[in-house]
Amino acid sequence: MNIRTLIATAALAGLAVAGISETVFAADAAATQETITPAFTEAIANVPGKTMTALVVDYAPGGKSLPHRHGQAFVVGYVLSGAIRSRVNDGEVRVFHAGEHWTEKPGAHHTVSENASDTQPAKLLAIFVADTKDKNLVTFDKQ
Repeated sequence: MNIRTLIATAALAGLAVAGISETVFAADAAATQETITPAFTEAIANVPGKTMTALVVDYAPGGKSLPHRHGQAFVVGYVLSGAIRSRVNDGEVRVFHAGEHWTEKPGAHHTVSENASDTQPAKLLAIFVADTKDKNLVTFDKQ
């Protein structure tokens, strides 16, 4: 078992422990280069049928995610530490630093998501607002 498979397995096991019992990844998570840890999942009381789910994404220096989509979820990416390079759809590539955020509309294609540093780690909080029945919140592009 390689290190990426171990990380993906640990991340998926962590989702189950945190009460996120259904799969949130619709493709081979072992192909990614980040560590994903569940933060919370909560039904939105004043919006029936919608749930807010948050994941912490840790990038080692030089780490990156494969291009991916988040289905019909609305997403907020909030940088907790370090700097994250991001590109959504055909927009410009931007670097976001700790305390900054971006949003992704439903159906958006997140083509670049990576640590902007080759020497320092980076961490972001990804918050999804999706239909409660939507369980595949991250679908990586096929390689």
